Amino acid sequence: MHELAVTESVIAAISAQLPDSRVAVVHLEIGRLSGVMPDAVRFCFELAGEGTCVAGARLDITEPEGVGDCASCGLTFPAREPLALCPCGSADVTISGGADLTIKAVEVADDV
Repeated sequence: MHELAVTESVIAAISAQLPDSRVAVVHLEIGRLSGVMPDAVRFCFELAGEGTCVAGARLDITEPEGVGDCASCGLTFPAREPLALCPCGSADVTISGGADLTIKAVEVADDV
């Protein structure tokens, strides 16, 4: 499960920036085309966060879709798969977005 390694990397990045803080909330953006399963990250977050500054923190995850642009008909549409077909049936589609994993924000607890 690569989600454990991904989650550990997120926690390490937060811990490096906020070593003496207690984190209350972590806001992640995990694109639907990233290949990372948000439910697995949620599961790993609690386990991997034990003994770190994110222990007990709430994890909020948003899951943006990708965007498909069809070269055949010019339609722009939500892309839910990496190899999306345009509703017109064309496979001549350029996909953008939806593949990133980003730490959007970290909220630090007041009672440090």
